[in-house]
Amino acid sequence: MGPSEIRRADPADLPAIVAALGQKGYFTDRLTRQARGHGLLLIAWKGTEVVGDVYLWLGPAEEPELRALLPDVPLLTHLEVAPGRRDHGVGTHLLRTAEGWLHAAGHRRVALGVSLDNHAAQRLYARLGYTEWPHGELATTTTVYHPDGKRERRPDFCLVMVKDLG
Repeated sequence: MGPSEIRRADPADLPAIVAALGQKGYFTDRLTRQARGHGLLLIAWKGTEVVGDVYLWLGPAEEPELRALLPDVPLLTHLEVAPGRRDHGVGTHLLRTAEGWLHAAGHRRVALGVSLDNHAAQRLYARLGYTEWPHGELATTTTVYHPDGKRERRPDFCLVMVKDLG
């Protein structure tokens, strides 16, 4: 029951993405970044319905620790599966598609951050070959996109996991 297609997001997809996942400010920002060559927004579709997304952050990491310890390593961010579509392989398919795209583009490693309390995601990543980096928790920030268009940055901590792409 996984997605029937995963493809690069197009600005024309924004209404369908927002209808399924909300977060208009976030997805507008990621489409803008994608257009500037900063990254790639992949969208999972089941027919005409958006069922998930992941953003491949290809520019320098915001966190100095990541820039220093994982230079030039792309980051998988914002892996999300629509409610009602979870536990059907969508997240796994998104990750594998993103990894395949990165490998084909010449990248040999990928990293991601996962919230300390998101044990289900940590198990998924470990099952797919991601390992915890040896440098402990990472202090970072989360950007909250409010419906009125305002952005709020909140402190957060995450576990960094890394995978060799072979």
